[in-house]
Amino acid sequence: MADQDSPQAVSRRAILKGGVAVAALGGVSAFLAACSSSAATASPAATTAASVAASVAPASAPASSAASPASSAAAGGNVTLGSNYSDPVPKGVLASVVDTFTKANGTTVKVNTVDHGTFQDQISAYLQGTPDDVFTWFSGFRMRFFAAQGLATDISDVWSQVGSNFSDAFKVGSTGDDGKQYFIPIYNYPWAVFYRKSVFQDKGYTVPATLDDFKTLSQKMQSDGLIPIAFGDKDGWPAMGTFDIINLRTNGYDFHVGLMAGKEKWTDPKVTTVFNTFKDLLPFHQEGAAGRTWQDAAQALVQKKAGMYLLGMFVSQQFQTAGEADLADLDFFPYPSFGTQYDAEKALDAPIDGFMLSANSPTLAADMDAAKSFLEYLAQPATQVAWVSQDPSNIAAAKEADTSKYTPLQKKAAQLIGDAQRITQFLDRDTNPNFAGANGMQAFLLDFIKTPTQDLTAFQKKIQDFWDTL
Repeated sequence: MADQDSPQAVSRRAILKGGVAVAALGGVSAFLAACSSSAATASPAATTAASVAASVAPASAPASSAASPASSAAAGGNVTLGSNYSDPVPKGVLASVVDTFTKANGTTVKVNTVDHGTFQDQISAYLQGTPDDVFTWFSGFRMRFFAAQGLATDISDVWSQVGSNFSDAFKVGSTGDDGKQYFIPIYNYPWAVFYRKSVFQDKGYTVPATLDDFKTLSQKMQSDGLIPIAFGDKDGWPAMGTFDIINLRTNGYDFHVGLMAGKEKWTDPKVTTVFNTFKDLLPFHQEGAAGRTWQDAAQALVQKKAGMYLLGMFVSQQFQTAGEADLADLDFFPYPSFGTQYDAEKALDAPIDGFMLSANSPTLAADMDAAKSFLEYLAQPATQVAWVSQDPSNIAAAKEADTSKYTPLQKKAAQLIGDAQRITQFLDRDTNPNFAGANGMQAFLLDFIKTPTQDLTAFQKKIQDFWDTL
């Protein structure tokens, strides 16, 4: 870890006190240019950006955030940021945060936005090519994987400045296999079963506590003319959430993480049980999932055509755009218990999102201090509170973040995460990215959804064989 009084650390600290993607190798820059927003102020979500600007302003920082980027002289410099925040709400919030940072210290942050799914699928090629200085990414295995490959820059010196803002758990989630830090967490959110309170009230539905209750409720919804469970897997990853939670409830946390790490086999009969349970539940899911995005599936819930939806809390972004009354009508419950010894774990996916520095950016060395001061800014409680205030689908990562203005949904989400005895990041973040990608588990799960009656022994062998090739 860098000495806190090193010239580089002092330089960034002075900045803070004073004011504070993806394509084939060789084609990244052209691809980003074609698909991106050039700068934060040019974002299509400019309305959202404008509305959040005041709440990000340093004056709103609580007393505990006195070290947050504040109000003074410009520091200058240029930073490029590769972003997967392609949906309107998070894209607008990022634009506002960047704009406020730029106004505070004079550093220009050029945001290159790429569709979320494309960014994720091609991240390996992106980082091995000519990536941006900073990039949006995830905690856990996926972060450690790229750090171990030398594709991320050590930011332990940044953590020496901002580490007190985070719990030990977040620091562990930001630490590579070599014990150094490579990641700044900004928020996390739970996966749960979302529903509209008014639909449950009008129909007399009760929140299910067990898997049998869940099936019974789904049958009742079908008889009432509703789609029991909204579902869209066009991008390949949403079905992973269903696999995760069934495996956690059926086989427990240790087996799940062991399977993700290759310590357990995909041919194990325990995995067969997971797929059989998934198969039993598929008739309650929205048909045609392979051709539907999660956003389109969410609209079935917004429009009261579907009764439930298993997804991350980012589903609320679709309700935010629908209107305040719709957002206030949204609620959730944890996935039901299975009657196994693992129910007590209350395990769930609660992914942590944040930012990293690339290793191969051709421009990073010239503006390293500016890039690291931007990361320090993102780590401040005031910045994170401003973020989650405008996008209440998330929970701030900083432990000193002011939660007094959290929405009821955010407070409930924080409680759900707090009650969980075991937390996973999500299948595509907890395992080898090449295994999780479009040629791996995305394709396997899409195949399963299309043909759930196939020979599971042969199907699971294909998955294991693919893992073995990696």
